[in-house]
Amino acid sequence: MHKILACIDTRGNTDAVIDWSAWAAVRLQGPLEFLHVLERHPEVAAVTDFSGAIGVDAQASLLKDLSNHDEQRSVSLREAGRALLGHARARAAAAGVGQLDARLRHGEFIETAIELQGEADLFVLGEHHHATAPDRLRAEHHVEQVIRGVSKPVLVATADAFEVPQRVVMAFDGSPGARKALARMARHPLLAGLPVMVAMVAPATAPARRQRDEVQAALQAQGVVAETRLVAGEPRQVLPELVRQQAPALLVMGAFGHSRLRRLLVGSLTTTLLRLSQVPVLILR
Repeated sequence: MHKILACIDTRGNTDAVIDWSAWAAVRLQGPLEFLHVLERHPEVAAVTDFSGAIGVDAQASLLKDLSNHDEQRSVSLREAGRALLGHARARAAAAGVGQLDARLRHGEFIETAIELQGEADLFVLGEHHHATAPDRLRAEHHVEQVIRGVSKPVLVATADAFEVPQRVVMAFDGSPGARKALARMARHPLLAGLPVMVAMVAPATAPARRQRDEVQAALQAQGVVAETRLVAGEPRQVLPELVRQQAPALLVMGAFGHSRLRRLLVGSLTTTLLRLSQVPVLILR
């Protein structure tokens, strides 16, 4: 039985994350658990060292006030988290999910996700940052950190609203990671029955056409209704527009395929498409 772990917070596309996780749970006929992590952020931490700045009595009074404030804030965050999880469960139940659970945790989100990956077959997260300039494409983000940190598929809701996908678009570059992702896509139960378009960004040379035909034949041999398309241009420019034209769709990719050094220098296509895609992205390993 496939378990879905949906990570939710209070940001803008939370309902989309809930709806995508409910869609996945219904298709996989598995349990769905919502996870909300209460993180401790340095910018809201209490200041505790006032040595020499104020008198002893004033310092003790201020520390007590700060402690009370922190306690009140912690209580408010827990109540808000429980309300969020209750909303998620009610919305998922209305979408037809029968097996539901929820978990409220304290700690760091990335560490918690990695800790719980043994319980999940699919993570569902929200993506809240869409880049508008090339230098922002390389910024670290929770989503990319989870994808790098866990060994399970990750479904990223990139839009504010859920639409039932009518097809799958697979970004394929011929790399070993892309070949593994293609094989997994062909047999993944979440994608069963959806038509597939494999997009290869390459000039229409004889080797590229031969690789395209091999990909299509391999998918058809596994019973997948598929078409392949060669597109000329720069992947970071042509792929987002091609995928947008197929909406409502689900973009499928392999995980980060570049070395750590290359990723730091020029970023990765996976990161770029995560930040530019207007349709949800499923990362397969």
